[in-house]
Amino acid sequence: MEDLRLPRRHYMLAIVCYLAIPVVMIAGAALASLIDPEMARSHADYARDYHLLELAKTGVVAATAILMLVLWAATCYLVLISRQRSLSWLVLAAAGPFGFIVIALLGDRSPVPGDMYQQFTRKLKLYWRIPLEIVLFLAVWLLAYQCVMLLRDLMIAWTSYRTGIPVASIVAEQNASSGMHAFGEALETFYLVPLVYLLWPVLFNLASRLLKPRAIPPDPEARNSSEDPWLP
Repeated sequence: MEDLRLPRRHYMLAIVCYLAIPVVMIAGAALASLIDPEMARSHADYARDYHLLELAKTGVVAATAILMLVLWAATCYLVLISRQRSLSWLVLAAAGPFGFIVIALLGDRSPVPGDMYQQFTRKLKLYWRIPLEIVLFLAVWLLAYQCVMLLRDLMIAWTSYRTGIPVASIVAEQNASSGMHAFGEALETFYLVPLVYLLWPVLFNLASRLLKPRAIPPDPEARNSSEDPWLP
């Protein structure tokens, strides 16, 4: 019987782990912002309490960063497990999105029968696979960059609507600190690229199943009529 569990359970867990990274980052940043060392001003031992609150805030930031790294490593690990690949490839996780691209290109050593993406890539000759992956690489980075630019424009429009500040003033303020905003947009792009590579096989399989022509079952009434001995 054809196995239609696409993608595999480990691969789905990899997607969940990766989607949890920004959730952890936002939650950690929100928790850290609630811890203000200046809250110790009303305490008798200001110096000690200030130091403890500062350590707590630093601990929250460090724990958030460690948890994000664990989720990133878990994502790469689960992708390798789902494709039955050697864990030696896990060292590529240190290269960030570029290392993950290499991991995403690894084929599944034991693909399920209904995995159309793995069947498609396994049938490709090397002289077709290389240009296809180059085009996909450029398309993914372009898509990620355009998504970040769209999100920036939407945030500017929302801020202008909420505060009444003209869009030009908000853009000018961001340009004044362009380095910080450029760094943030680069991080967002680096996050979206592995996400697209993670979802690409899933979307490919879904599209293949939706576009696959379905066989029309024979009409039982027509078959019974043709077998009726009383008909000429």
